[in-house]
Amino acid sequence: MSPQWETLEIDGPWKASVPVRIHKGNVQGGKPPIVLYLKGDAFQQPTPDAAPSPVIGALEDAGAVVVEADYGSVSGNVFPKAMECAFLALHGLNDKLNRHGKGKSPLLIAGDEAGGNVAAGAALKARDQMPGRLAGQVLLSPMIDPMMTSASIRGADEIGMRERWSDGWSHYLGSACTLQHPYAAPCLCSRLSGVAPALVMTSEDDPLRDESLGYADKLAGSGVKVTKRILPAGSGWTGLYHGIGGVWLASLCLEFSAFIRQVAS
Repeated sequence: MSPQWETLEIDGPWKASVPVRIHKGNVQGGKPPIVLYLKGDAFQQPTPDAAPSPVIGALEDAGAVVVEADYGSVSGNVFPKAMECAFLALHGLNDKLNRHGKGKSPLLIAGDEAGGNVAAGAALKARDQMPGRLAGQVLLSPMIDPMMTSASIRGADEIGMRERWSDGWSHYLGSACTLQHPYAAPCLCSRLSGVAPALVMTSEDDPLRDESLGYADKLAGSGVKVTKRILPAGSGWTGLYHGIGGVWLASLCLEFSAFIRQVAS
């Protein structure tokens, strides 16, 4: 049975209530990584009662406590509310971890597709407002380029996502003026140095491949530690956009485990 939604109450200078589900199916040891997970859905109307993403199971299998945040219902999936909601949840988790003193669990943020964009924006804000506390960011085919001009995006029609992604960007940004904000579309941000280390994953047959790798390269060029992984075509990776698992889940589990060891060392 899936965990039930509960409310994460955030105190301090920011006050907010964010619905979360806490998944900790394979936790071992006293200091497991804590991952704030943001689901994609192309910035469309969220369905909080939907089954958990298969991504969560892979992160659980790697020993993480996964805090799934329903940032979309609270924010209407528009910028800046969606990113601010995600950051508030991250800030609230950080506060809870701080109460346990030294040697606490590493805190990470993860997101796929549109959730990857929001996670990247929240990671930038974490660099600016809670420096040194975010151990890493896990970006799974982040939907990160609102221009949709990459070569690989031409394959979006083949999996029935081009119109959905285009409509999603229009909904999330509202107007072109929003692009001037560095957290709205992080791939357009000119100051990426100092952000948390990143694991960026995609696949050879992924329409979001080029923009995902482009952002990874831009992070690396700014001095950020980046791990890039490109799964082979046919691994079922694009099932990510439809909540469908596949052989890619084992690869995600292995890559996340290695990334945790890297950022915790």
